Amino acid sequence: MSSGGLELPPGDSGHEGGPADAAGGAPGGMPAGAVSLAPPEAGRAPAGAGAELDWGAEAWSEVRTRAQRAGRAYIWLNLIEQRLRSVVGAVLRPIYEPVHGGDDWVVAAAGPAGQEWVQRAVAVREVSRRKGYLLDSADDNVLSFLTLPQLRELMVQHWPCFEPYFDDRREIEQALDELEVTRNVVSRNRALSRAVLEQAERASARLLEVLGGGAGSPSADRLPIDAVEDLVGDRYADVISVHPDRVRLQRQLPAEDLFGGARRLDAIGIGLNLLVQNFSGRRLVRLAEAGCRVRLLFLNPASSAVKRRERELGLRKGELSRSVEMNILHVRRVRAGLRDASGFEIHVFDETPRFTAYLVEGESSGIAVIQSYLRRARGMEAPVLVLRGGGRGPSRERDADHGLFPTYREEFESIWQDSRPVS
Repeated sequence: MSSGGLELPPGDSGHEGGPADAAGGAPGGMPAGAVSLAPPEAGRAPAGAGAELDWGAEAWSEVRTRAQRAGRAYIWLNLIEQRLRSVVGAVLRPIYEPVHGGDDWVVAAAGPAGQEWVQRAVAVREVSRRKGYLLDSADDNVLSFLTLPQLRELMVQHWPCFEPYFDDRREIEQALDELEVTRNVVSRNRALSRAVLEQAERASARLLEVLGGGAGSPSADRLPIDAVEDLVGDRYADVISVHPDRVRLQRQLPAEDLFGGARRLDAIGIGLNLLVQNFSGRRLVRLAEAGCRVRLLFLNPASSAVKRRERELGLRKGELSRSVEMNILHVRRVRAGLRDASGFEIHVFDETPRFTAYLVEGESSGIAVIQSYLRRARGMEAPVLVLRGGGRGPSRERDADHGLFPTYREEFESIWQDSRPVS
């Protein structure tokens, strides 16, 4: 359900109805009251209903938007329901199953107050069995047929059993209340507004964290993994966002969020303006003093490649060269202010610059910001890819197989080996 991959068909004008017989009878000797399904004659436009049945580009666009939002919301709701079902089963099953056995423990846990809805779940399960709707034997139990409100009701009724595991009942109930609107809209296939979807995503992420199903704190919370990325992100390798220029990137991912909390920072480019001009020298000193290893690779301001780039951008002679020199002087001052400068390295390279890359790794994951150089566009105006990678864990292993992060890491290391240190 991706905005990039789904192509819906155009409206089918061949299914429009035809005009009624003027004499009141049905054409072709059909009985009165019957509807003819014959296509309209060539060259004749059907009257009335045909125009109402047709969908134009605007209608299809609205359908796609609805489907995308509903798809995201459904994934979140599915995760919450599975997590809550697991929690309810883990807490209540050991209490009720030894006494009541089998699936009767769910009926006993529901009690008289839940008699109606738990019996309905039992009936739906039996129908699903007969019709072959149970595709996984793990779902052949009454608990799997309880809805989100019913799981919540079990939790509320038996809160003393859950209290040792969760601090704040009110927070759980509030998050579930916020999800109820979304659940209602998605289950009835109605339009879901962006504001309600965003509220549902926030509530779901909070609830998963409270219930112990969150993903921890990825990379200093710069760009936390959301449910959709975690499930279908491998479709796009490790690319998690694309921006038409750096201005739009920085609205979503400010320099402080990108570089703050980094344990390893490798950057390559002409002048590295994203770092030098948007992340203060004092902040960079604190980052290095906190143990972050920094390697900065600038284009040599005296190289012929700088002069070619100046001509491409229509800059005055020496303008870009002076800008790069100023940036190098700035990071040299930062390095000079460190108690131990061994982990803060500055190099220059003389090759034709092909891209700018900021490879930022935290304790458990990393983020890369990549920009290719365009002939007539400054770095601020070039498209930006944001990649997730580096660090450790299952998702990192997946990225290493087919992601772009390792590709740019390898390219950085190769150029670094051929570069020269700045004293």
